[in-house]
Amino acid sequence: MAKKRDEKTPDSTLTTRQGHPVSNNQSQRTVGSRGPATLENYHFLEKISHFDRERIPERVVHARGFVCYGEFEADGMIGNEPTTKYTRAKLFAGKGKKTPLAIRFSTVIGGRDSSEVARDPRGFAVKFYTEDGNWDLVGNNLAIFFIRDAVKFPDVIHSLKPDPITFRQEPNRIFDFMSQTPESMHMLTHLFSPRGIPASYRHMEGFGVNTYKMVNADGGTVLVKYHFHPRCGLASLTAEEAGNVQAKDLGSASKDLFEAIERKDFPQWDMFVQIMDDNEHSELEWDPLDDTKIWPEDQFPLRHIGVMTLNRNVSDHHNENEQIAMGTGVLVDGLDFSDDKMLVGRTFSYSDTQRHRVGTNYLQLKVNQPKGVEGVQTNQRGGQMSHGVDLAPGQNPHVNFEPSIHNGLHEAPRKPYNGPEIKGRLTQSVLERRNDYVQARARYNTMMDWERNDLVANMGDLLSQCERDVQERMLWHFFLVHDDYGTRVGKLLNLTAGDVSKLEPLTGQVLTDEDQKRLGKLGNNGDKIDPNAWGKWTSSVHNYQAKADEVLNGMVKTEPAPVPTPA
Repeated sequence: MAKKRDEKTPDSTLTTRQGHPVSNNQSQRTVGSRGPATLENYHFLEKISHFDRERIPERVVHARGFVCYGEFEADGMIGNEPTTKYTRAKLFAGKGKKTPLAIRFSTVIGGRDSSEVARDPRGFAVKFYTEDGNWDLVGNNLAIFFIRDAVKFPDVIHSLKPDPITFRQEPNRIFDFMSQTPESMHMLTHLFSPRGIPASYRHMEGFGVNTYKMVNADGGTVLVKYHFHPRCGLASLTAEEAGNVQAKDLGSASKDLFEAIERKDFPQWDMFVQIMDDNEHSELEWDPLDDTKIWPEDQFPLRHIGVMTLNRNVSDHHNENEQIAMGTGVLVDGLDFSDDKMLVGRTFSYSDTQRHRVGTNYLQLKVNQPKGVEGVQTNQRGGQMSHGVDLAPGQNPHVNFEPSIHNGLHEAPRKPYNGPEIKGRLTQSVLERRNDYVQARARYNTMMDWERNDLVANMGDLLSQCERDVQERMLWHFFLVHDDYGTRVGKLLNLTAGDVSKLEPLTGQVLTDEDQKRLGKLGNNGDKIDPNAWGKWTSSVHNYQAKADEVLNGMVKTEPAPVPTPA
């Protein structure tokens, strides 16, 4: 029985957006009970016209996602060294310092209502509401990407999206592109293994993927990579397990995360950084700005920097999930961009997308507003859906330009920045040190048997749906990654090393001396599975992979993730 209203009960009368009470929400205004509706049905017109517009364009990528809130607690140290040695960013400055944050987990290729156990990279995007303004770290659950130059981003996404005619995701389209993109072999070896289907959002890692910089008080810079490791352990699904989950629930990952937070089983991630001197590092066989590569941890160890805890769900999915807007260009003082070619392109694209999708004034929305600063003070005015003016206290409202001597806004004091001097001819060219197969080979070597079996089966199944020329070129790459890789996938396609041995390197492709030797004895190089081959690359990231069977009930079976010893 409904409670009887008394004086203490808040008024819950239904109103229009104009604040007018609605006395009849059951029937339109008509001429008689059966007659035509009249044009002045204001409540109906407002209601239905808003309903017609209550969806905004979904994201081109990362359309399906889930947002929750939490906090980051800093160590006050980077490994065993003071944070101030590397960065003046305030959120890292003191032991126990807490910064509120929002995080959005997502799938990449599928639409807003697609499956959350699809084989797909997962977005791992964190918005830190710092006292110096927002910092967005927009990454993925895999440490690398398919391509190294943002000019190819529309192409790789188009290949992964549905066919523009049949509107089906077609393996032949995907591998047609990948077969002509050697740097994608590292990512593909991860994605088509069980790593490509995380069991839940709580049980996956996060990476900044791109190379960034830290800047200290003196203006000194270092290159940096960001890592998040889940404290509850890492767990993934095979294709068969994912099919069983998908048959019952398309939103299993969101459900798992929401329910974990509601029962106060708050997920946590340890945050680490890898640090490298800010120079070209000619001693390395690959370029540190190449986002298809990871940095070997024996040379650039993981350094613990803090802990992220998620402890609150959203109150409205649309306002806080659909309208949250991330961008790689959103950095605070003490953090900076590198010249990573993917990062430069993302920095324009992300914020440009938000202005198109959410609107010119998307930063006025509550979920996107900075929380730790005293005020937002700009000379920007107007635009669609503007509902405020960014005035400073006492600012002359007539002055929306800078400089001015009539009490307008002024520049902040400049801080030191002593990054390396860069000289070179203006050009359009690829990175010189590419070495596209070495890390894919090391990863293949150290997969567990069940992971390697799943990878081979997935590749064989999908490539069997491709045309012969695509199959041959992909198999050619697999042999250059590892003899066992090429041989096993080839058997599923009725192809051998002899069938692809006459293929030439792709136009512009540069093979290392080791690749050339492997090419000379394709399919007969005596490769052995070396379980220690990954050791120099990572001490922890790939060493606690676990299978999971009961994700629907939030009962993912996994061992706790080992926490690396801080450097």
